[in-house]
Amino acid sequence: MEKILKVASIEKYYGNKSSLTKAIDNISFEVDKGEFVAIMGSSGSGKTTLLNLISTIDRVTSGHIYVGEMDITKLKGNDLNKFRREELGFIFQDFNLLDTLTASENIALALSIQNVGAKEIEKLIKEVATKLDIQTILNKYPYQLSGGQKQRVASARAIITNPKLILADEPTGALDSKSAKMLLERFNYLNEQTKATILMVTHDAFTASYASRVIFIKDGKIFNEIHKGNASRKEFFDKIIDVVTLLGGDLNEIV
Repeated sequence: MEKILKVASIEKYYGNKSSLTKAIDNISFEVDKGEFVAIMGSSGSGKTTLLNLISTIDRVTSGHIYVGEMDITKLKGNDLNKFRREELGFIFQDFNLLDTLTASENIALALSIQNVGAKEIEKLIKEVATKLDIQTILNKYPYQLSGGQKQRVASARAIITNPKLILADEPTGALDSKSAKMLLERFNYLNEQTKATILMVTHDAFTASYASRVIFIKDGKIFNEIHKGNASRKEFFDKIIDVVTLLGGDLNEIV
């Protein structure tokens, strides 16, 4: 199985010698091509820091992160920008759509930056719009869209460049339960039908139950890891709740 992501003994410190905080404490794991992995943890556990390190928004203090064969901890300048542009797809909680552009134009932006031709862009937008069921809203502006529609447009923008790895940061955090379920079903479709590799940070057990594997973070370390296997989504949800209970603390922070 092809390895898309390899996180090798990474650590992240913040502050200085007089006041040092270890946010990530010797974390290692791998993600295979076509996996859908969720990372869970309570507030302050280090899950967002971990995603920021993988997305190159932040830099590790020690250790290495590989995407494909590339050690992304060594990238700088134009090489780093090229990697972000061509190898990663980002889906954020607050959508990050440009209000002055239509849904179609927002999706096209990632391809325009790569100097893809207009005809090819039009073809790719039609394909991705079908996958995410947003064909009827392509000419609308963000203010005309529901939260769920905005997030599906943002997802289309993230996957249209066919990135090696899609990173989703609390993608259902701003959605109602119906919109969240629709989005997660689309994620499952992308994962199963197009073999998209997805790494998703969430505090929500329902959201995590759509993944095929869940990694739990506590105090900057991996606390546990569970696989869905042949279990139903309901059975996997119950397994997630069991681990959440073991994590302790305020259950409402994570469920």
